[in-house]
Amino acid sequence: MSIVREFKDFATKGNFLDLAVGVIIGAASGEVVKSLVEKVIMPPIGLVLGKVAFGDLKVVLQEAVRAQDGKDDAVKEVAIAYGAAIQTLVNFLVIAFIVFLVVRAFNRFKKAAPAPEAPAQEKLLTEIRDLLRSSS
Repeated sequence: MSIVREFKDFATKGNFLDLAVGVIIGAASGEVVKSLVEKVIMPPIGLVLGKVAFGDLKVVLQEAVRAQDGKDDAVKEVAIAYGAAIQTLVNFLVIAFIVFLVVRAFNRFKKAAPAPEAPAQEKLLTEIRDLLRSSS
C-alpha cells in the first residue's frame, strides 16, 4: 500500500476528524475561559485582596535601569510574576472542571454496552469447574 493511500485512510477516519474538531473547539473555548477568568473571576478576587490585578503581582529581583536617553531600558527588570502564574492556574482549573462536566454528561447519555456473551466452550468449562468444586 502506498504511503499516500495510507495517509488518506488515516486522514479520513472518523477518529482523526473528531480529534481535529476537538482541538479547534478546545482552542476556542480556551480563549473564552481565559477571558472569563481575567475579566470576570479575578477582578472581584483582586478587589477583596486589596484592589490588585493578579496579572500584575510579582516579586522584583532586579529593578529596570533606564538608558541615558530615558526612552528604553538599558537593563530589563528581572521579576518573578507569580500573579500571572496564579491566573494561569485558575484558567487551567476552570477548563479542567468544564471538561470534567462535559465528559460526565457524555457518559450519562452513553448507553451501557451489553456485556459480551461468553463462548460456549467457556460456559462448559465454568460448569465443569463448578461441579468439581461442589463434589470436593
